[in-house]
Amino acid sequence: MVNVGFIKMGNLGMSQVIDLIQDEIAAREGITVRVFGTGAKMGPAEAAATESFKQWKPDFVVIISPNAAAPGPAAAREVWRDFPCIVVSDGPTKKEARETLEQEGFGYIILPVDPLIGAKREFLDPVEMADFNSDAMKVLAICGVVRLIHEELDKLTEHVASGKSGKGLELPHIFAKPEKCVEYAAFSNPYAKAKALAALHMAERVAQVNFPACFMLKDVEQICLTAAAGHEIMRAAAELAIQAREIEKSNDTVFRQPHAKNGTLLRKTRLYEKPE
Repeated sequence: MVNVGFIKMGNLGMSQVIDLIQDEIAAREGITVRVFGTGAKMGPAEAAATESFKQWKPDFVVIISPNAAAPGPAAAREVWRDFPCIVVSDGPTKKEARETLEQEGFGYIILPVDPLIGAKREFLDPVEMADFNSDAMKVLAICGVVRLIHEELDKLTEHVASGKSGKGLELPHIFAKPEKCVEYAAFSNPYAKAKALAALHMAERVAQVNFPACFMLKDVEQICLTAAAGHEIMRAAAELAIQAREIEKSNDTVFRQPHAKNGTLLRKTRLYEKPE
């Protein structure tokens, strides 16, 4: 049995499903998943609280949070330094910082396409937060990010099942730019692929728009206008992602990759085919 632990600190779009994507119909054997969540907060106190999760003895852990360079996620990595650990985050985007993570023994999947929300009280309420994350999830699911992550986690799970452990595990080191993500989506129609790539670029742009609203602007009108613009970009990106999938559906070429009971990835394209 492979024990896979997920530590959720704060929230990314991908946080909604990352613990579900290796066992999508709850029928997979040989894998057990547990989650330690700290809610919306992601400070050093929350990082320290994850120590208790070690009692479950995961074979590897995935720490998912915004801004892996922030004090909380950095403190969590110190707690889990002796375990095989993968960082999933929207940053760091600088190569030197990612190299430091690798040198310290951590795997990483950095997702600049997982967008920064307009997290200002003047604009954001619980409904707006949920609405934004549903749009982000459409892009992440349809445009290749979900498949990229589940394939990488599946590889690691297979390594553990084959007897590898600790430093013997090969951790991923991936900077998931739009062009890389869209290849995992397996579009057969080039216009569908173009729409998906456009959606990913737009999602990446959302962070650049929302950053000043979150951390720089002081005027209420400027904060609200800028954050609203960022959220409108995210909504438009979700619509493009939906259009891309509709093209594939109209051609009966939606690529599916369900897990068999033993964890093997099966494949099918036509709706009425059996996965093999």
